[in-house]
Amino acid sequence: MNSINEIILVKPTKDMEIAALEYRKEHFDYGERIINGSELFDQIEDYDEWLEKVTANSKEETVSNDWVLTDTFFALRQFDNRIVGIVDLRYELNDFLKDFGHCGYSVRPSERQKGYATRMLSKICQIASQHGLKELQLSVEKNNLPSVKTILKNGGVYQRSFVVDSEIADVYHINL
Repeated sequence: MNSINEIILVKPTKDMEIAALEYRKEHFDYGERIINGSELFDQIEDYDEWLEKVTANSKEETVSNDWVLTDTFFALRQFDNRIVGIVDLRYELNDFLKDFGHCGYSVRPSERQKGYATRMLSKICQIASQHGLKELQLSVEKNNLPSVKTILKNGGVYQRSFVVDSEIADVYHINL
């Protein structure tokens, strides 16, 4: 990857609000109403409310009863600190997540096809391994070929398929 496109993963903060809202707006401007890996940033209007929720869900003592311990990160391009993506890492799977998996991610529409998703997932694999996870499970709609390629580039192995919202999705595992 070109060094100009190097990224770091950072947890959201209050001073990232304007950049985060611009990031979300770009998805909406492209007609995308769902931002995978965003911990409902696409549904919660108020940034402070969303920030409070993701911060609470990142700590065992404050994680919501109906959720699992989760870290959410913005992917920042290092040379200009632009948010190019968002990714979350769920450290365990509950009944709701058993098909969906340990993480989700999205890349800003204007920044796609530059390798960011592959790099984001690679960094999440490193973090997951550091936290003792032995494998990551991910699911992807069968027709989302860019995401399938991202998972395969990170060592993903097809496990099974399931149907969600009338779409076929595939489940992959990545050994860490």
